[in-house]
Amino acid sequence: MEYEQFDRRLARECAKAFSQSTGLGCTLSDKTGRAFDEYGYGCESCGMCATAGASHDRCVQAHIYGMTEAERFGGKYIYFCPMGLTCFVSPILGEGGAEAKITVGPFIMVEKQDFIACELTENVRLTEAQKQAAVQVLENIPFVPTERVTQLSVLLFMAVGFMNNVSAENRMMESGHSEELQGQITSYILELKQEEAPPPYPFEKEHVLLQCVARKDRDGARRLLNELLGAILFVDGGDMELVKSRLYELLVLISRTAIENGADAEHTMRLSHEYRYRIGAFTTIDSLCLWLAGVVNHFMDDLFRFSDAKHANIIHRCTQYISANYKERITLEDTARMVYLSPAYLSRIFKQETGVTFNEYLNRVRVNKAKELLRRRELRMTDISLAVGYEDQSYFTKVFKRVAGMLPREYREKILVSRKD
Repeated sequence: MEYEQFDRRLARECAKAFSQSTGLGCTLSDKTGRAFDEYGYGCESCGMCATAGASHDRCVQAHIYGMTEAERFGGKYIYFCPMGLTCFVSPILGEGGAEAKITVGPFIMVEKQDFIACELTENVRLTEAQKQAAVQVLENIPFVPTERVTQLSVLLFMAVGFMNNVSAENRMMESGHSEELQGQITSYILELKQEEAPPPYPFEKEHVLLQCVARKDRDGARRLLNELLGAILFVDGGDMELVKSRLYELLVLISRTAIENGADAEHTMRLSHEYRYRIGAFTTIDSLCLWLAGVVNHFMDDLFRFSDAKHANIIHRCTQYISANYKERITLEDTARMVYLSPAYLSRIFKQETGVTFNEYLNRVRVNKAKELLRRRELRMTDISLAVGYEDQSYFTKVFKRVAGMLPREYREKILVSRKD
């Protein structure tokens, strides 16, 4: 049996306690999606995929994707399964990063009739027989108001975070990486002790460290970070609170540099805010230094992985939302709120994944719908404009020409002529 790098007993207790206290299903599984234990009504018990004749593997992949995104977003992530049910997850850390996860769900965040009409009918498009079977399954799935979901995900994050901290410190401090880090810091402190007078804080090294972060030079950043840690400990090593204060100042500089060079601003600033409180909980210099090295490595990972990240689930939810609501007033802000992202971040990943901006995509959907309506001679331009979400007909005409390459009336005439031919 493969050696597990996380405390499974503690993870079981965490999942069981969360399920019993909230009434929601909790599943403990490894990073490949293999389920170990399930408490309450979890994904393993859910038969919603079966009603659509879909493979359970699709759900497994959705949960793996959720764990990956939870790592990106600081330890928690809310997402939707292929059938539109809601889940949230927090990863359990081992020596090599996320080794397992606790997944909460499935549940729904809208009234059951709305879920049936929107998700099962419009998005998944079940047949009438499949829908009847799905409605039976839906009777077992709990409803959780949207505002409560966010708070519950924070609660799971804090529970798993506590569990990670309980088991992680001794494991990490015994690792070869810890020994290497301590050796580098000690070596630099010995160099400083050979100076005739106590050297001032090396601001020039701090500046070069930030340059390494900007250039994504991981090795250079690690070396300079260790030297800066050595300098801080040499000067302030006897005052733990002063050490923490100086390290947090350094962390803020690193996070701002990461933002300036491509990391998502809201995500990075949220992490920085969380780190402000986490840094105060450390009681030993060794664990504090090792944690800071991991934080910097996390920022570097964000810079390396940002452009390659895949957000298929998020983009799918957005395009489905546009398809269902193109007649209404749709904004980037409202859509971002629906998928729990900032508007700026959603705008960026939407362009990366689709090749067009959010508004360009929305306009294309509306214009394509307008083309269908233009085939009906009895409909007036004002009626068509309103039917596809434009209150101003002149603006509709302008957008249509930009997308279709001709005016709406020209398109209608072209279609009518082709019908006669």
